[in-house]
Amino acid sequence: MKTTLEWLRTHLDSDAATAAIVDRLVMLGHDVEAVENRSAALAPFTVALVVSAERHPNADRLKVCVVDTGDSHVQVVCGAPNARSGMKGVFAPAGIVIPRTGALLKESTIRGVASRGMLCSAYELGLGDDHEGIIELGADAPVGVKYADLIGIGDPVIDIKVTPNRGDCLGVRGIARDLAASGLGRLRPLDTNPVRARFRSPIGIMIEDRSACPLFVGRHLRGVRNGASPDWLRRRLEAIGLRPISALVDITNFLTFDLNRPLHVFDASRLDGDLTIRLAREGETLQALNGQEYPLDPEVTVIADRAGVQSLGGVIGGEATGCTETTTEVFIEAALFDPIRTAATGRRLNISSDARYRFERGLDPAFVGDGLEIATRLMLELCGGEASEIETAGAVPDWRRCYVLRAGRPGSLGGLDVAPQESGAILRALGCIVEAQVSGDLTVIPPSWRGDIEGEADLVEEVLRVTGYDHIPAVSLPREAPLPRPALPPARRRSELVRRALAARGLTEAVTFSFISEREAELFGGVQPGLRLVNPISADLDVMRSSLLPGLIAAVRRNADRGYPDVALFEVGPLYRDDTPEGQILAAAGVRAGQSGPKHWRIPSGPVDLYHVKADALAALAAMGAPADNVQTGIEPPGWFHPGRAGILRLGPTMLGAFGELHPAVIAALDARPPIAGFEVFLDAVPEPRAGRAKPPPQLSVFQPIERDFAFVVDRELPAETLLRAARSVDRKLAGEIRLFDVYEGAGLSDGKKSLAITVRLQPQDHTLTEAEIEGFSKRLVAQVEKATGGTLRG
Repeated sequence: MKTTLEWLRTHLDSDAATAAIVDRLVMLGHDVEAVENRSAALAPFTVALVVSAERHPNADRLKVCVVDTGDSHVQVVCGAPNARSGMKGVFAPAGIVIPRTGALLKESTIRGVASRGMLCSAYELGLGDDHEGIIELGADAPVGVKYADLIGIGDPVIDIKVTPNRGDCLGVRGIARDLAASGLGRLRPLDTNPVRARFRSPIGIMIEDRSACPLFVGRHLRGVRNGASPDWLRRRLEAIGLRPISALVDITNFLTFDLNRPLHVFDASRLDGDLTIRLAREGETLQALNGQEYPLDPEVTVIADRAGVQSLGGVIGGEATGCTETTTEVFIEAALFDPIRTAATGRRLNISSDARYRFERGLDPAFVGDGLEIATRLMLELCGGEASEIETAGAVPDWRRCYVLRAGRPGSLGGLDVAPQESGAILRALGCIVEAQVSGDLTVIPPSWRGDIEGEADLVEEVLRVTGYDHIPAVSLPREAPLPRPALPPARRRSELVRRALAARGLTEAVTFSFISEREAELFGGVQPGLRLVNPISADLDVMRSSLLPGLIAAVRRNADRGYPDVALFEVGPLYRDDTPEGQILAAAGVRAGQSGPKHWRIPSGPVDLYHVKADALAALAAMGAPADNVQTGIEPPGWFHPGRAGILRLGPTMLGAFGELHPAVIAALDARPPIAGFEVFLDAVPEPRAGRAKPPPQLSVFQPIERDFAFVVDRELPAETLLRAARSVDRKLAGEIRLFDVYEGAGLSDGKKSLAITVRLQPQDHTLTEAEIEGFSKRLVAQVEKATGGTLRG
């Protein structure tokens, strides 16, 4: 929304400076995006008299002019066809910058004749599109004065960012009303007296669908002369970036921005009978004023006569009934169109217009008739003629709403205590009807143009906005505890720890769609009925994902297609399931593809396998604080993993996740390349650590640690973790670390047997271990392992 300071003052009686107005607008909630000084770029340009204009000796279409600038006579070579002796124009001396092109004007020699300046066109000054000739000024224009002062464009242009709820401020008067309410001047009265009617309108109006247009008023004018607009009107439109067209059209554009009242004028001589507001019919089209033809459908509100559609209600007019310089009679339309239908029409047809922008934000329902009267008066003043009686169809919608503003609500809701009398004065200045009650509460009826006020909270906002947000005292929040609470909830903190742990293991985080195709869902457990999308964004994204792996495998495939087959990716995000109360659970998943490491003569590398992803899964669980010693490995993985090369992780009966190499059939179905191994850990299934039971950090001991190795012969089918769990249960304080370092099958062992070798690190805390203590621990460990596994110590 743009306005000039001079235009604003036609509604606001105030001598406040531009800076004060801008500051007050910002405090009222209207961001000022820019204040443009249009005269700055035109400061060097002055009025000059062409003393003589002789034909160029070496060019037929050029003239050598001698120009009186008021200070001296300057020679200029000019190619404009209207350059002649005795005329006054706009002179640019050498050394200035041309506004339109940004080029530096230099003294030059043109066809052998020196040129020390330039006579300018409106196009070159950025004031219009006319570049056929130079600007011609009136004979009374004083030579030597600044051209910007002569045409009155020293007035700054204020560009205001209006929020979507404040449609009333899409007119200059709305901005002035807010400023006046804040005490920065007085709102000037608006003349809405009826124009005397001279005849009855030959064109009637009717509405077929009141939901599309509740009110339509119009008036016929005859005997008008549609010439150029006066200078004041042209300057205001040009200042805000609009191109003047003709007086009739310019008046409608002016009132759109001046009073936030969009209008449309039909050339009445081109209408065929009465006008009807209705919904378009199949097959109808409109050749619009922008030169485009639009196909219409029954969702579009149109204004039509017997010949067909002549305008799109609230959006754009039709070319066939547009006003031209030959127009002598017009029909003025002022209406209320449904905001939602108007917005939908504009989006469907891809039409943006100033009228649509205002109708879809809501207009003042009580100002339709007054807007028509003001437009009529202005057209009669500028174009002559006489007006008919007003034709009306429909009625003004019931806009009155009543709310109570309790006396203490500005303080309790907004943080600033405002006396009820002061609140009432502010609301009255904004146009509200206010009645004070004995209790101090206020009964408030918002004005018709403030459709955004919908309750007591909005009234508080208005009071605080006008009083000034800068008056609200800064109050520190009360402390509930000596230390602040964690900013993140436990579940969020744990997921961030998982991200760090997986990234530290060399995996790159990915973010994939929460949707997968039905074909992918069938590969990963099938499609649950509640996860099928009714309105998918794409045909191949029609199911909510029940696993993170399909999206990650698709990312692996895309990387491989682009020459990066060795990738390691992970994602932390929700899975969707019908069998959970919330319908979703948080999970972490990862995939590794190709080789486990880069090619290097010192670093062994090979295809990724289940052990790589098992380590990833365990790292994720450890990062969340899962009791790693109690996590068990099972051999019943989901069907999308390779049988015999995958497993599951559980804590008692609770399944924590799965890991392993992907099934070859699944890899082939997803058009990926093996080897691919993956894991999936269900973070919500990991129990949170008990309060007050956090494990203290390990302490460094001054005593020498001792390592002992043990090898046991056990059944081939025995899981290694069974042996490790038995060994770790012997003396948890003394045994700092117990890990498996060798698995052997073959010569020297009986059929069906294998050897598992573990290393045990003993870390004393208060004294150096004696040989007897070491031997005693070893005997207890061997006895516990043999009892738990049925194995024997290997000799």
